[in-house]
Amino acid sequence: MAGSSFVLPKARPSGPPYFSRNQVAQALHQVAVLLELQGANVFRVRSYQNASRMLGGLTQDLGDLVESGELFGLKGIGKGLGSALSQAISEGIWPDDWISLHNDTPEGLIEMLGIPGLGPKRIKIMNQELGVDSIATLRQAAEDDSIAGLKGFGAKSQQRMLDGIELLARFRSRRRLDIGLKYGEAFEQRISQIPGVLKAQLAGSARRRKDTIGDLDIVVAVHDEDKEDVSKAILNLPGIADIKGAGDSKISLILDTSIFDESFSIGHIDPNVLDAIGGDDYEQLEAGGTIDAQVRLVSLEVFPFTLAYFTGSKEHNIAMRQRAIDRGLRLSEFGLIPEKDAGELKGMAAAQFSLSADDESEIYRHLELDWVTPELREDTGEINAAEQSLLPKLIVQSDIKGALHNHTTLSDGEASLEQMADAARKIGWNWLGIADHSPTLKVANGASAEDLLAQGELIKQYNSEWSNQGIDFRLFHGVESDILEGGKLDHPDDVLSQIDYTVASVHAMNKWKGRDEQSNTEELMRCIDHDATTILGHPTGRILQGRDGYEVDMYAIIDYMSDYNNDGVLKAVELNASPYRLDLDWRMCKYAKMKNVPVIINPDAHSIRGLGDIAYGVMAARKGWLESSDVLNSLSGLELTTLLE
Repeated sequence: MAGSSFVLPKARPSGPPYFSRNQVAQALHQVAVLLELQGANVFRVRSYQNASRMLGGLTQDLGDLVESGELFGLKGIGKGLGSALSQAISEGIWPDDWISLHNDTPEGLIEMLGIPGLGPKRIKIMNQELGVDSIATLRQAAEDDSIAGLKGFGAKSQQRMLDGIELLARFRSRRRLDIGLKYGEAFEQRISQIPGVLKAQLAGSARRRKDTIGDLDIVVAVHDEDKEDVSKAILNLPGIADIKGAGDSKISLILDTSIFDESFSIGHIDPNVLDAIGGDDYEQLEAGGTIDAQVRLVSLEVFPFTLAYFTGSKEHNIAMRQRAIDRGLRLSEFGLIPEKDAGELKGMAAAQFSLSADDESEIYRHLELDWVTPELREDTGEINAAEQSLLPKLIVQSDIKGALHNHTTLSDGEASLEQMADAARKIGWNWLGIADHSPTLKVANGASAEDLLAQGELIKQYNSEWSNQGIDFRLFHGVESDILEGGKLDHPDDVLSQIDYTVASVHAMNKWKGRDEQSNTEELMRCIDHDATTILGHPTGRILQGRDGYEVDMYAIIDYMSDYNNDGVLKAVELNASPYRLDLDWRMCKYAKMKNVPVIINPDAHSIRGLGDIAYGVMAARKGWLESSDVLNSLSGLELTTLLE
């Protein structure tokens, strides 16, 4: 993850202004923090803090403010600071003392600033009192119980530091699909609107819809004569925290949340998930997060080859290159080139002999393959299927007619039953399932049997009214039941028999993670045996970048469910569409398909907005080779009613 250390932003080559408003505000903030680490005068620190906040909220162009001299008239900008900012903005040169401040502050102290809730004052104290000068020494001091004894700290502060170190390590590695796409699509859209850009497309793991994403890759088609202007325009886009490098054909950047037109928000997160990913500390990290991005500028002729190459995966590319070699061709980011013509030539010099391709599908056609959609490019059988024209017709968003796992204010949802139903109708669904939590999950305000049955009567009333009005929409009544000891469900059988379906889910993660794979697998099998169990919810319990799932043999579980379905008894496995879960994993979706176990994509929505998470579930389902016939969401309300009876 980029942005873990304080670095003064690099000047844009296209200035003045050499720095954006956001970059200047960022630099001022960093100087304030570094001064505080050094124990500088509190009023000096505060002046930089105030200037950072003030400039970050300005709407005027900084270049104009410097040129007109209005910068010096802004509140909090004195002669010294105004001169320093004027020099930076108009000449691209940061003040020497700012540079020295960054260079002279130990990297380990700066690194510790990334830990949520840990500020410069406490870092300075621990450095002076305990010699803590890095995350590693901080961890050691906390594990040795040395921090708790410091004045003003304590055991809770010490434990929170350990938790923060773990959270920061997860956050820096990769980003979840929803966050990576949010950055990537915003960046792609901004680039595509630049004059001279012929095409711009997101590539890499984001285009393949991996559940987590590393760096972003954008491939841009542009005429050679427009490259310089397009490059300058990209470097001047909002949302660029730093420029790592800018050449003729590649630009490396760090993006921050100011790339978004609206203020950054991660929306409602149910308490169980929020606790697993780090709570408020996680939200703090995400709100100030960054992500690395690479832009590759290529000609229109080379664009399909570069897009395919940087989409990957590495394994898929290797298989494709070998197929080209077998046909006397050389496949690269520059083209599909006959070896006999290219000889010793490399790169663009060899590309002059490339077979032509207007798009990716023609590359595959040259290699006697059907086009492989990006989601499937993981070398899991797609090459062989493409050769035989046996690629699946993957599910698409428009196939979705409803979803069964959603929550209301009866448990821990934000919206009422009526609001959730209205929202589902507005997005074009024909049905919606409500499955509020059962009583055992106290943190989710699980519904009592009495309240659950009362909700069922209300659902019957609404369904009758819609039917009488000729409205093609219905609600299904379910419950998300905790799986209790012995595989039991969290409501008596006489209650479960009065609802349409049960989503059986594990929430007591400490117990399940404390057992071995065989014990957990057998426990799930006992739950599947229960007549009321219809769906196995988020079957491994994982939270992406939060916690691993409990140990379980999902192959054995799916085999077990397959036997029931082959005997005509519905036992479906959930693909939980929350981008925090995406559980069932896409790799297991293909196995469920092979074993004839129905998959139900559920947003696990706790709000109206949460219904939109179904999109991430569809992405994961596509990656798992699922077609509409493999997914219960494609059924009509009438078909699902018949199936659930």
